[in-house]
Amino acid sequence: MTRPVFHTGGCQCGAVRYALHAAPATPSICHCRMCQKAFGAYYAPLASVMTEDLTWTRGEPKIFRSSSIVSRGFCAACGTPLTYEMDGERQVAISLGSLDDPAAVPPVIQYGIEAMLPWVHELGRLPGVVTEADMPDGALDRLVSHQHPDHDTAAWPPTDGFAGGSDEGTQR
Repeated sequence: MTRPVFHTGGCQCGAVRYALHAAPATPSICHCRMCQKAFGAYYAPLASVMTEDLTWTRGEPKIFRSSSIVSRGFCAACGTPLTYEMDGERQVAISLGSLDDPAAVPPVIQYGIEAMLPWVHELGRLPGVVTEADMPDGALDRLVSHQHPDHDTAAWPPTDGFAGGSDEGTQR
């Protein structure tokens, strides 16, 4: 019997892909210092599913023990953070930015607020610039993305030599 798929996702290069067979629970942003370092960002967006509701559909993450009780999964080829798993739990947290449609799972709570950077709540007030406006003239004409598209593909790596595939379109 085929299980329903609620969400798919994967790493930036496409070496690791997954399917979620249940809706993620408690989508969150974690501000703790360990998550900041693991994601190389000001905070980490995560949501949990039961371990049996996560299927690796291409490759598997490499595991780093970030503490005596936590393992974090990431792509060994491109470094994308993928999972957070506490020892003894029957659930795994997925990095929401690795979902093919991250906008579909907005956060509902923030954790680790003791380490929240004091200006994070002001980010939405900063002026915004679209990517193209910040690139030199002609750069878009030369751009060839090596990023995997936001959907499953039949094979990885593609035969044309880059992870985006010639028929996948250009992504920045």
